Amino acid sequence: MRLPQSIIHSLSVHTVHFLTISAALLLVGLAPTRAGATASQLNCSPSSLRFGVLDVGQTESLLVTVTNSGQTSVTLSGIAVSNSEFTTSSLSLPLTLLAGQSVDLSVSFTPTATGWTGGTIKFSSNASNPSLVLQVAGTGVSSESVTASPSALSFGSVATGSRSSLPVVIANARSWNVTISTIQATGSEFSVSGATFPLTLSAGQSVALNVTFAPQTAGETGGSLFVYGPGLSIPLTGTGITAGQLIIAPAPLNFGNVTIGTTATELISMSATGASVTVYSATSGNSQFALDGASFPFTIAAGQSLAFDVAFAPQTAGLETGSLAFASNASNPLTVEPLTGTGTAVSYTVNLSWNSSQNVEGYNVYRSTSANGTYSKINSTLDANTAYTDSTVVSGQTYYYEATAVNASGQESARSTPPVQAVIP
Repeated sequence: MRLPQSIIHSLSVHTVHFLTISAALLLVGLAPTRAGATASQLNCSPSSLRFGVLDVGQTESLLVTVTNSGQTSVTLSGIAVSNSEFTTSSLSLPLTLLAGQSVDLSVSFTPTATGWTGGTIKFSSNASNPSLVLQVAGTGVSSESVTASPSALSFGSVATGSRSSLPVVIANARSWNVTISTIQATGSEFSVSGATFPLTLSAGQSVALNVTFAPQTAGETGGSLFVYGPGLSIPLTGTGITAGQLIIAPAPLNFGNVTIGTTATELISMSATGASVTVYSATSGNSQFALDGASFPFTIAAGQSLAFDVAFAPQTAGLETGSLAFASNASNPLTVEPLTGTGTAVSYTVNLSWNSSQNVEGYNVYRSTSANGTYSKINSTLDANTAYTDSTVVSGQTYYYEATAVNASGQESARSTPPVQAVIP
């Protein structure tokens, strides 16, 4: 009997063990998954500000952007700065930021003593993270070991998707060597090139760098160049704009016939579509064409137009072609307006008239370039009227005219005297 009992007992143990494992697995499967940390609704970019070294009493400013990254609006109610050496530009509080909306704030550092100092800027709001803290730090020195020229870079407005570069020169202001271990650009839309690091500058030596701003989205952006080693910070700012398109009408512009020595003007309309467009300059490819009344640079708001006169002053006879090339920040940065016009010589005519004669069929007109010279008949058929227009004269020439009468028999009278003089300008 023990053997069966032993078998039963063994089965009982295995059954309990199986049930225990199953129950444990079941509990694990039912346990709620632990949620990740809640994303902050209010954020700063950059998340901290590093001013580097700065002469005591001088001021440096960096841009910070506060963004509502949530799906609901946020009311910013207060800004508190823990260290008086750091200040912020003023905002009209309370300030409501809609979902996805941002506000730019300038933070300045003015050291009052030498040495490192830090602080915080706390933004109070009704966001899911009601207290957003921005860490700030900087160092006051009696004199900087290296200097930057210019000390800050502002790129102005640059079309999204394009690039703009500015130079900056880092110079050793000490009488001994200074080593720059590296230079780092903060702000994803800024980059620096032009040198390989680490780099040692001897006394009075400098290095030229290029800083590039390549905005990917519209709006103002801040950043900085931090020079490791001497600890210099160079503020950077730029504004990304959606590129507009510059449209010029009519295109091409045709002046038609214009007399040599005179000036004709025609209007062109310049329009901006998609976004505002700033026009920097206009260049004429032919000196006989010119843009009148424009003062550069000028900005055309999106959907708006400006009208300008274009002048054509031909100096020689014949067809003239040219163009006006407009440089702008539009998606078509060099917009060309084709121009055509024809210079024509001044046209002169001499109008002649005389008294009628009896019993005549008509009259003939004779012309000479000398009062006593040879006269030639200039009318191809007998003129039945007592007037004639000579349209074959040339500028700068003097002409003399006489007329005769012809009767029905074809007999022609003597030429009239004295001859009539006509001086062509």
